[in-house]
Order: sequence, then C-alpha cells, then structure tokens
Amino acid sequence: MVEFSHVADSLNNTDKPLVYTSMSKHLFYFREQISTYVLQQGAVPLNPFMVFGYFLNDAVERDVIRQANNVLVERADQLWHFGPVSDGALSEILRARDCLKTVRCFSIVASRDITEVTFNDVELEPEVSGQRDRLLALTPDEQQRS
Repeated sequence: MVEFSHVADSLNNTDKPLVYTSMSKHLFYFREQISTYVLQQGAVPLNPFMVFGYFLNDAVERDVIRQANNVLVERADQLWHFGPVSDGALSEILRARDCLKTVRCFSIVASRDITEVTFNDVELEPEVSGQRDRLLALTPDEQQRS
C-alpha cells in the first residue's frame, strides 16, 4: 500500500474556540473580512454567510436556513456579532446567551477596521431599536467584559 501524508496531518491545534459570526444581512459583503478577522484572533469562524451564502439563493425555505443557523449557534463555543444588530442577529445573540455562550460585539469602521464595542455602544437597526434592554440583560460575565 502506498503511504499517504499531508501537511494538515501535523496541524493538530484543536483547542481554538469555534466562533459563530453573527451579522446583519446588510453586511453580507463583509463575510470574508469577518472570517479573516476571527482567524487572525486565533479562533475558527463559523460564518453562516460562508456556509449558506445568502439564504442559498432561496433554493430552500428561509426558515430551514434559520433553523440551521440556530444549530450552529448552539454548537459553537462563542458568538461574535459584527456591525449593527438586526432582528435575526438579536435572535442569535439571545440564543447564544441562553446557551451560556460568550457573546462579543464588534463594529466595522471605515469599511475595513474591526473594533470591539460594548453592548451599550453597539448600533441597533431600526426594527430592533427598542430592544437595547435585551442586549444589556446579558449574563454577568458578559456584562463584566462590556
């Protein structure tokens, strides 16, 4: 039998956190930049827009994608949210919190720089503008970080 080896066989650092990257559909075009940022921070991105594109071009019902996203949120170690919080992103953040996941928020500045922000400072999209109290009602560990 012919021996087989690949460079990936020696790369066994599996202790990196798996991070679900939450973002508004309005930031779809930043999906690769966000994944790059997470990798540069020493984590492994689980980016729904990289996994499912933009709702798989509606090849399946959007609720099937939303349900799949819920599974990914629950299986990830952490959730990092990027940009303004939309209704779908708020749902993901609250699900992660209910699962006792670490939740962090980031803004995208000048279309290229990513900066961590507090829950007080994260921007909310109009459809959830009255929901800041839901974000601020996070776990004590998350409040300490913000």
